[in-house]
Formats: sequence, C-alpha cells, structure tokens
Amino acid sequence: MQNSGGGNAERALLDWLRTWKDPRSPHGVATLNVSLFHTNRLFPLDAVIWTPTSCVIIEAEALAARQDGVLRIPLNGPWTIDGEPAAMEGRDRRTPLERSREHTFALQDWLSARGLGQRVVHGLALIVPVRGADVSVEQGWSDPSFDVILGDDPERLRHYFQTLAVQEKHLWTANDIAVAFRGLGILPYLPAPQELLNEGFLGPIDITLWHGGPNQAQAEAYAAEQSAGTDTRLPLLAVETPWYSPWKLYPRKHGDIDFGQAVMRTGLAIGMFVAFVWILWFVVTAVLTVAT
Repeated sequence: MQNSGGGNAERALLDWLRTWKDPRSPHGVATLNVSLFHTNRLFPLDAVIWTPTSCVIIEAEALAARQDGVLRIPLNGPWTIDGEPAAMEGRDRRTPLERSREHTFALQDWLSARGLGQRVVHGLALIVPVRGADVSVEQGWSDPSFDVILGDDPERLRHYFQTLAVQEKHLWTANDIAVAFRGLGILPYLPAPQELLNEGFLGPIDITLWHGGPNQAQAEAYAAEQSAGTDTRLPLLAVETPWYSPWKLYPRKHGDIDFGQAVMRTGLAIGMFVAFVWILWFVVTAVLTVAT
C-alpha cells in the first residue's frame, strides 16, 4: 500500500483493506492515492487494487452531511438522494461515475502502451455515508465495468472482490504488477516476488524488474532459491556481473522506455571505463618509473 492519507472515505478504505489477512479474504495488492501521468495529463487515483484476476480503480467518496433515502445513479447527470443533490465531501464537482470513466480509460490505454492491454480495468465507486444514515443505492442501468457500493459495511467490498474472482480468469502475473509499479513511479512499494506469488499472481519471475527497488535483494534471493535445485554450473569463461554494474543499478525496463535510466546507465559505464583507464595508466607509469 502507499500513502495512507486522504479523506474520510480513503481512510475507511485503508482500514478495511488492512483487515484482509485471513485465508478467505480477497488476495491482491493495493495502492492508495497514486498518480497516473498519461497523454500529458496527471490523473489522481484514489485507489488501484490488483488481484490475480482483475484491476479495479476505486473512486472513494464520503457524504459531507447526513442524508437519508435512495441514492440514485443516472447514466448521465448529477447523483441525488431522494431528489436532493448528493453532498460529496471531495472538491471534484464531477460525479464518481464521470471520474471513473476518465480514469479507467486512461489506465487501460496506459497499460496497453506497455503490452498489458488485454486486461479489463474495472471502476468502482465506494460511497461512505455519515454514520447512522439510512441510504440505499438505485442504479437503473447495468455496466459490467462499473459498480457502486455503500461503504457502511466492509463486507460489501469484500463480496465485490470475491464475485470478481469467480467471474474472471487469472490474467495478472507478478511481472505485470512489477511493470505497472515501475511505470507508475511507485517501485519502492512493489512487494517482493514471493509475496506476490503468495497472493496468487502467476510466475515466472523476471528479477530485473525489481532492480533499483528496496526488494531487489529479496528478488535475487528468490531467484537463487529457485535455481538451487537445478544445475547452475556456468561455463569456465562465464563472468557474472557484480551488483555495481550499470546494467544492474539502472536496468532496462520491461515494456517501457526510460531515457533517464539509459542516460544514467551510459554515464556510469563511461565513468567506470575512464576510471579504469586512469588507474591502469597510473600503475603502468609507477612501474616504469621504479624500473628506470
């Protein structure tokens, strides 16, 4: 998870996700208050939750005042509760449905540009009413990629993801999650490979996707464990690159082009070459001086 700040709705969502620790709970990884930069625009996302079978963007909203009645969700236009505008806590005057359409399309397009376009991105509006309010939801139209649930009972959210897990197939691998985290600039929050596999994401693992992050050592340890039972003998002339290699410190990103990484990698390689030549020249000069 990332950045536990936010409004009442985001804090409620975070508290619920933290309770999903028993074996029957939905499996996956969540990021909160993450930003997506795409097509020269910045899209602030309340939450993105990946499970082995789905990707869901959650628009979390809390009602600013107590309102009792039926929350009506039209296909277009404002949301109302018993004829009165639903007083949302957030500053964005658009409805959660309007934001969800924009955010799901942006993330879908962003993923497609990285070779992950065959996945459906779902939108979910989580509406948290004031404690004690009597609110129900009426959505007079159906869209398999968008749902609205009330945030007065954490079991509703749990049931939503359990239903998705039954309907969808295994589509997301651990490498897919790593590609997404790297591209979104949240590599420090990327779980270790074994943690993602334990959550049900599929392998195999490309450990280079973890290079440069805090779990790089765990990724390399996982790879070592996997190869322990196989014949790992190297050719006599094979040389394994050390940890300080430019290609390990600034690895190429799978499915993405990062010119910053390329410049740092090239600059470090040139610097190391110049340093090696300077040291070699110094040693040769010292030897020749002593010999004469």
